[in-house]
Amino acid sequence: MQPSILVTGGAGFLGINLCRHLLALGYRVRSMDIAPFAYPERNAVDVMQSDIRDPAAVERAMAGIDIVVHCAAALPLASEEEIDSTDVGGTRTLLEIAAQHAVGRFIFISSTSVYGIPDHHPVYEHDPLQGVGPYGVAKIRAERLCREFRATGHCIPILRPKSFVGPERLGVFELLYDWAYSGKNFPVLGTGNNRYQLLDVADLCDVIVLCATRDPQVVNDTFNVAAKEFGTMRDNFQAVLDRAGHGKHVVGLPAKPVIALLKLLEAVHLSPLHQWIYETADVESYVSIEHMESRLGFIPRYSNRMALIRNYDWYVEHREEYQGKTGLTHRLPWKKGALRLAKWFF
Repeated sequence: MQPSILVTGGAGFLGINLCRHLLALGYRVRSMDIAPFAYPERNAVDVMQSDIRDPAAVERAMAGIDIVVHCAAALPLASEEEIDSTDVGGTRTLLEIAAQHAVGRFIFISSTSVYGIPDHHPVYEHDPLQGVGPYGVAKIRAERLCREFRATGHCIPILRPKSFVGPERLGVFELLYDWAYSGKNFPVLGTGNNRYQLLDVADLCDVIVLCATRDPQVVNDTFNVAAKEFGTMRDNFQAVLDRAGHGKHVVGLPAKPVIALLKLLEAVHLSPLHQWIYETADVESYVSIEHMESRLGFIPRYSNRMALIRNYDWYVEHREEYQGKTGLTHRLPWKKGALRLAKWFF
């Protein structure tokens, strides 16, 4: 019988893609998420709508579980208190109770935001950690907890994915898809010639399964996960504009004054773009995946362009379902604020 896997954040963007991937491979899947699991797979998944910060709920969720994949997190748009209590406190609760239940593996989904804004590229797993904003700092603290439990003999792979896209992904990427679909040019900070690496969620799901199945001595480590083939920020966005077919182009904007404006708009809650996004959008941003390739033997299948086009095609097919809906998750469009007006200047 295949192992039983608990996916925290199972109703989120990564969560639903991972649940579907695991179901297709024959695993028994339990989802734990504070949000409702409103998907066609509802009857195939053991769904628990509960909070990872609730020890009693986590105790129930761990019953009979062989592997935990911890995807749940408060996103950067949430309050600092929410981020800390969920991303750090919730992770601690999960680790403690998983250890009590002798869960075989605990796979933690971190983020390359733990590297902050590096002074060199590519970035390696052993480089210093210096998160930008409450979210990046919380991920660093959560990783530290994972390493403490790992040191006591537990198998705890830590994955640091780049921003990932694919079916069900909206969030900040919905801005690009909406402007492309509407026949607008799309702005970038600076020239857009900075190399910027992304990741397809399908590749991330494959890496998670490898960490769940390979020799514990091999996977009990920290891995960057990202596309092998990637181009510049201009390349990324232009691929979507070309797919939309309106003949529109990427337009460069002076970085410093625009960043200052975005910082002001964020402070007064008139922009969905948080510090990590606008302060890294005009700089090089890519990591080495050599460690993942050599240890796990995995070569990512999707380039940046392929991943974005695959996500855009899903958006076009489903966009009417999300008209008028906004939220703070990757699965919903973010409230655009002043950026709704900016669209009409392009």
